[in-house]
Amino acid sequence: MNSAETINKGNVKLMANPIVVFGKNNADSETGVALVGGYGFGSRFDVEAKVALFSDITFIGADAEYWLVNTGPVNVSVIGGFHVVRNDGANAKGFDLTGLASGKVGERLELYGGVDFSRISIDDANFSYSTLHLVPGIEYKVSPKIDFVSEFGLGLNDDSSNYFSIGIAYYLRAR
Repeated sequence: MNSAETINKGNVKLMANPIVVFGKNNADSETGVALVGGYGFGSRFDVEAKVALFSDITFIGADAEYWLVNTGPVNVSVIGGFHVVRNDGANAKGFDLTGLASGKVGERLELYGGVDFSRISIDDANFSYSTLHLVPGIEYKVSPKIDFVSEFGLGLNDDSSNYFSIGIAYYLRAR
């Protein structure tokens, strides 16, 4: 839920966004909310902690993003992270890897797109699976401190569900 730019050094990012995960193979769709807190450690590096809450499942994780390319019209970053999944049944853990590119299409509007890969292992079972998503999105600067973000995750393999999310990011500026 962000462009390929990282959080500015010394700044804090707070974000909340509802998520709809669309049912697959006759499963019901699920609605939840994600909460994010992040910090910019340098001109090209940030870290974010995340939690996503659904009615019977909770995801808790963190990631680190490095801004590889900053050419002005095009930005590219890589994101690596991990997460744990807690629910009433089996718990799980996994790692995530994302490649993200973005570019401004207007003074306040940025389009972004990424490919997100996750590998998840179920605790107490000899079972793991992978998800792969194509993730197009937008980021609109409402004010210097507030961004409106929205994305749609397109599942690219059998273990990946489509999802939609929309939210607000609020920045506490260091200067």
